[in-house]
Amino acid sequence: MPSPAGLRVWLIFLAGLLLSPLLRAADPPVPSKPAIELHTVPADQLTPGKPAPLKEADLLKTIDPDDAQQLYIHGLYEKALARATALAAEDPRNEAWPLLRCQAELQLGKYDEARADLDKALVASPNSLRLRVLGYDLMRRTGDPLRAKALVEEMDRLGARSWAYTAPEDQIALGRAALLVNADPKKVLDRFFTPVKKLHPELREVWLASGELALQKSEFSLAAKTFSEAAKRFPNDPDVQFGLARAFAPSDSEAEMEALESALHGNPRHLGALLLLAEHHIDAEHPEEAAAALAEVLKIDPKRAEAHALRAVQAELAGDAAGFKEEREAALKPWPKNPEAEHLIGRKLSQKYRFTEGAEHQRRALEWEPENLQAKLQLAQDLLRLGHEEEGWKLAQEVRDADPYDVFAYNLTTLEETLSKFAQLPSEHFLVKMEAQEAQIYGPRVVALLERAHAQVGPKYGFTGKQKITVEIFPDQKDFAIRTFGLPGGAGYLGVCFGNVITANSPAANPNLQHNWESVLWHEFTHVVTLGLTKNKMPRWLSEGISVYEERQARGNWGEQMKPRYRAMILGNDLVPLSQLSGSFLRPKTPMHLQFAYYESSLAVEYLIERFGLPAMKAIFADLAQGVGINAALAKRAAPLADLDREFGERIRRLAQSVGPQLDWANPKPADVATEQKFTEWVEANPTNYAALMEKAKRLLEKREWAAAKAPLEKLLELYPDQHDAEGAYAMLARVQRELGEADAELATLTKLATLSSGATDAFLRLMEIHTARQEWKAVAGYAEQFTAVNPLVPAPHREAARAWEKLGDAPHAIAEYETLLKLGGSPEPEAHYALAGLLKTAGKKPEAKRHVLQALEDAPRYREALRLLKELQ
Repeated sequence: MPSPAGLRVWLIFLAGLLLSPLLRAADPPVPSKPAIELHTVPADQLTPGKPAPLKEADLLKTIDPDDAQQLYIHGLYEKALARATALAAEDPRNEAWPLLRCQAELQLGKYDEARADLDKALVASPNSLRLRVLGYDLMRRTGDPLRAKALVEEMDRLGARSWAYTAPEDQIALGRAALLVNADPKKVLDRFFTPVKKLHPELREVWLASGELALQKSEFSLAAKTFSEAAKRFPNDPDVQFGLARAFAPSDSEAEMEALESALHGNPRHLGALLLLAEHHIDAEHPEEAAAALAEVLKIDPKRAEAHALRAVQAELAGDAAGFKEEREAALKPWPKNPEAEHLIGRKLSQKYRFTEGAEHQRRALEWEPENLQAKLQLAQDLLRLGHEEEGWKLAQEVRDADPYDVFAYNLTTLEETLSKFAQLPSEHFLVKMEAQEAQIYGPRVVALLERAHAQVGPKYGFTGKQKITVEIFPDQKDFAIRTFGLPGGAGYLGVCFGNVITANSPAANPNLQHNWESVLWHEFTHVVTLGLTKNKMPRWLSEGISVYEERQARGNWGEQMKPRYRAMILGNDLVPLSQLSGSFLRPKTPMHLQFAYYESSLAVEYLIERFGLPAMKAIFADLAQGVGINAALAKRAAPLADLDREFGERIRRLAQSVGPQLDWANPKPADVATEQKFTEWVEANPTNYAALMEKAKRLLEKREWAAAKAPLEKLLELYPDQHDAEGAYAMLARVQRELGEADAELATLTKLATLSSGATDAFLRLMEIHTARQEWKAVAGYAEQFTAVNPLVPAPHREAARAWEKLGDAPHAIAEYETLLKLGGSPEPEAHYALAGLLKTAGKKPEAKRHVLQALEDAPRYREALRLLKELQ
């Protein structure tokens, strides 16, 4: 029998292993480069069906009007309240009815009535844990934290008599009470929730409690599993669907919205779902839709703090200082020192990259409630993103010490240890942090590139940042994701800028992706400029658009380029009006749609600068910094939105139409490709069709019919010469020419491809090989540099560059490349050591030369040239 020390002490003796804090969400698949498609999926097939919310009359057709619980679950709160009141009068000893009555009053904003009814119910059921669990939430919502604390202490004492609470509903309440007294979550799960789930799987409350526990600890994959299983048992339960939406939120936005729509279908007045929907619209910069969702919340509960807090966020984002003050005061009216309201305001502002303001709200939340771990962890992340690392890491460790099960805190504190081992490369404007060996291989080049970007992009827009910019480059993609998002995932991201902090993946993090790391860092630094000039008050489309635009300004083959899929999307149904571009980034239909959002945004920026001039863009930045909304700034500095949408739409469609204007871009009809024979006939019958020419060439290449494959490829490139795909028609034609022995033609084709694509590593390697054979050493060195801008961790380009610089008589560059080659271990080491020793001898560095020649002889004792060189050195 447990001692009277309380539930907390009693739980210490429960059997069970600790829950691992490493239950992480699974990484989403890396977006692959799409193949050319013959069919375009209609937009309505890409969007999941949206079930319309049921009306009260429809709900009543499916619900027993005498079932108070079902009335409550489906949002008929007034009817549930009336029915619960009647049932409580009929059965005064059953605590379920006053409990449900208080829950309904809490949903309807009848806080005083709920408190009064709770007090009466506790008199009638003085040992009720279920009433006290509800009372804890009620007291915090109504601004009585002392009473909430007292209820927790009462639960702690009552929990010592756990043998008295054998009903499954009481077991769930025991588990929830145990969590409030900081019991071990694993033991709570094993002792209370799991046994009830096994014995009473029909009890929805145990599924909701288990899923909520996983959400509290940021165990999103576990939460998704729990709520998914619950959804099979309770397919029309709005609370289950709402839990599922929250579980999917960090990793699967489409699944999140589908679950959210299902929740609102079954309960159109579900306050949590409406609030989450409002957050979605705020993120998408749809202020009218967000306002509508919040208005629905306040119709039901005019005092709901979260709704007023989100309204305050909307006002702040719109530059409405008076509106922000009014809504924040309304959020704090039920509880003037409500840390949850401050935390919510700060979290949403941080999601809009307003980290400084967000941090201020978290500090206020912690001033009011120092033990609020959500606010402390959010503040830690804000500070780390602002570059205030010492305090940020300290706060993250405090959260982990207080709650070892919080996945975010665990991940961050583990990452701190990894970062502490990184090399640091300071320069005038930057502090670059990299894995030590990578820093030796290409760290100086990273610093040089960033300083060049600072010198070119900064003055162009009038940026004179005073704070050093921190750049962290991660060889492990999971470490990048944790530093950036707090959880593993985000595999499609190459880099992220928070303002004065940039995080990026190194080429080692995604070895199968051929991305130019130089263009990525240039892109991210441009964010530093634009976020700095606007005080982080800019829509994502404009920030991303300028960054991609500046990539292309720096190098013609950097950044997003026109491609057949983009052409089809522009001329199809996927073009988004300029005034609505922000929504393209929030919930893209596919990874390709997200890539297209970057490209379209860059064209929008190009249009604005060419049409209205760079001064107009800088004036828009100044307006945004003052809190002016983007559409208002565009209308003020450029033209009315309707004109901008029309002009931009016409411009981008003309651009798409200019791509391969003599090509037939039509897709085959289903009947044309119903069989292999028909498809072959269609290909032959359409000699200027893009898809037909590509397919014909691919089939001939598969058959190794080189001469025959040459004709469709040459025709394709004649009609569409501006192709940027590293593995497209140019690469295919170069292979054909090589197989046919057409050396000069192959060289010309590969050279053209290298000017069009910054990630064509196969072409760069072949060009190095060709120019080496022709002893054209400057070209070899140049293509080696282009290759290492994609992946500097591959030995081959360093080997070719070392030889080229040696032939050109540039000893410093040759020495650097040989040293890099030896660090990578990518060359026969005796030869590399011998070559390096000779260069060092010529440079007058005899001790270093002797060391390398001895290393060459250690691996190859009979290496005659090395023995001769050693004799000379001695």
